[in-house]
Amino acid sequence: MELSSHLAAEAGDAVTTTDMGWLQTIILSIVQGLTEFLPVSSSGHMRIVSQLVWGEDAGASFTAVVQLGTELAVLVFFAKDIWIILSAWFAGVFDRTKRDNLNYRMGWMVIAATIPVGLIGFLAKDLIRDNLRNLWITAIVLILFSFVFIWAEKVGTHRRTYEKLTMKDALIMGFAQCLALVPGVSRSGATVSAGLFLNLDREVATRFSFLLAIPAVLASGLFSLPDAFEPAAGQAASGVQLIVGTSIAFVLGYISIAWLLKFVANHSFAWFALWRIPVGVAVLILLATGTINA
Repeated sequence: MELSSHLAAEAGDAVTTTDMGWLQTIILSIVQGLTEFLPVSSSGHMRIVSQLVWGEDAGASFTAVVQLGTELAVLVFFAKDIWIILSAWFAGVFDRTKRDNLNYRMGWMVIAATIPVGLIGFLAKDLIRDNLRNLWITAIVLILFSFVFIWAEKVGTHRRTYEKLTMKDALIMGFAQCLALVPGVSRSGATVSAGLFLNLDREVATRFSFLLAIPAVLASGLFSLPDAFEPAAGQAASGVQLIVGTSIAFVLGYISIAWLLKFVANHSFAWFALWRIPVGVAVLILLATGTINA
């Protein structure tokens, strides 16, 4: 009985695993690049577009690997900041006299704030990749979390500068980053909102959000790389497709970072609710009418 069940499961995997087409690769990579850093949820939009256009989920593994392209965009865009922080951190680790330095503390803040999402992401891997990718959940979260943006902008004073960042702020934003494991929340939306609740300046919260995403997204993409070629279910992408996809995501991700930093300097994050809420409502209608499946 156990053997037959095992064979049936393997047969089921064979049925649900398909090769990804080039058009799908390109479109989903464009979606990833444009939405990764905007507070609209790239994973949610990847899931919606994939289901709406092709009637199937591209899979969490493909999403995680293509994120490496946008991750590279962060590394390039913030290369100077990253080098300064790393240099100060390593100097402080080996020399006590160099620890009274914001960049040294910033290094520890990023490390500490990454631990929560790393642990939860690893322990809840199956839940995140299967159960939480339901479109009902994505659509509802897109709508509800929009009001978190609005609330954060309303109550935050935006007075605290980069120099005022503390380990407590980093940990709170780190735990907020865990919410982004649910498609529809948005990594930047969760972390920046947490920063605004802590009265950080909007641009400060956004820049720290980008730095905070680096280790988490990089680890997620590398960890998911084998599954993207041979997923247990969903779609398998070729090596060339993954390279092209990450390249597209890199270029558009870099542009998105530059645009968002300029936008938040003078505009509220609440503006993104004008996109998130209608998209969430539209998806709920499509699901309720049976136009698309969850």
